[in-house]
Amino acid sequence: MIETTYLTLRSHPFLTGLSDRQLDRLSMWGYTTMFHRDSRLFAEGGRADRFWLVDDGHVRLSTTVPGRGEVVVETLGPGSVIGWSWLFPPYRWQFTGTAEDAVHAVALDGPGVRELCAADPALGYELMRRFTGVIAERLSHTRARLLAVEPADELAAIEPEPAS
Repeated sequence: MIETTYLTLRSHPFLTGLSDRQLDRLSMWGYTTMFHRDSRLFAEGGRADRFWLVDDGHVRLSTTVPGRGEVVVETLGPGSVIGWSWLFPPYRWQFTGTAEDAVHAVALDGPGVRELCAADPALGYELMRRFTGVIAERLSHTRARLLAVEPADELAAIEPEPAS
């Protein structure tokens, strides 16, 4: 059986509790998509114009830290929502998202969903409330990962080089 975007949205945990009308309107801005292992969904600093509701597979979120390179912040799987940068100007990705394995998801058009939210304030409030929780969780994971510095790394950073 071919599952429509509407049915996929209806069964996704992030959207639980939305009305059939809200889901129907939201589904007009979505489409199903697949990413192969190691495919990049988006790159930090790039134009953020969509978000994904993961149905299957895993996406690794990372950020570049000066002096440390790319740091994995979190790996998200089925039932997750990927991307919140489309909500806020200047609409630039705050992380890089890479498929860890084959990923099946529904992609939703950010500008279209913003327009829909402006036209339907109840839906806009509900999505903003849910995305605020996602943002808080991602920032918490990011902080924890960035503070998890190996003691050897700290020593290497402060030990002077040997005199010649």
